[in-house]
Amino acid sequence: EKAVNLKKDLAEMQEWMTQAEEEYLEKDFEYKSPEELENAVEEMKRAKEDVLQKEVRVKILKDNIKMLATKVPSSGQDLVTELNVVLENYQLLCNRIRGKCHTLEARMMTLYLEISEVWSCWIELLQYLDLETAWLNNLEERVQMTGNLPDKLDAVNDALESLESVLRHPADNRTQIRELGQTLIDGGILDDIISEKLEAFNARYEELSHLAVNRQITLEQQLQTMRETDHMLQVLQESLGDLDRQLTSYLTDRIDAFQMPQEAQ
Repeated sequence: EKAVNLKKDLAEMQEWMTQAEEEYLEKDFEYKSPEELENAVEEMKRAKEDVLQKEVRVKILKDNIKMLATKVPSSGQDLVTELNVVLENYQLLCNRIRGKCHTLEARMMTLYLEISEVWSCWIELLQYLDLETAWLNNLEERVQMTGNLPDKLDAVNDALESLESVLRHPADNRTQIRELGQTLIDGGILDDIISEKLEAFNARYEELSHLAVNRQITLEQQLQTMRETDHMLQVLQESLGDLDRQLTSYLTDRIDAFQMPQEAQ
């Protein structure tokens, strides 16, 4: 009777291991979200605990069968053979569940690292966008300041230098924005939000840059015209001064106009 009960226990143990294998090991699918993966990890942890709790029952079953085999070798020998199969299957089940649990935990860690990297990339992108937006605001202000300038050489020259100093802004930040944005979009992260932000930034950048360059060209032409006019006035002023000094000397020497060359008359 004891041998029958032990044989029944072995059969139940084997049946439980088969069900555990089907439930915990044969079910495998792609975890598309952190929540799904986290739930799978928790499920495998419970499975590992469940399997390890059976270790006490397996040990008791093993001790009882060995004791029976010692007392009744004829009845116990077959049970020992079945026991060895159950023990081997149990150990294999434990190892496979530990392995899958470790795999899922490693995958979870990788996913957390990826999320952390994406978050860092997103924060860095926002920082660069803030920097370049501040620069665009400054550029827009400088362009507006060149709208109503007094018609003076110094004022135009100062406005041109001020605008050129802003336009000399390096392109490194914009390169970083393009690369960070493309990295996030390629990874399928926040596609719509990032695309919208980048499109708005690029549109404003192109518009203001084009406007600023055109205003720079206009100021350069205006400054060149004013310099040429100023030079002509200076030459004319010097020529009139020479003529005035020459005529004054004629008057001082009391020279009659008809005695002078035609151009002096």
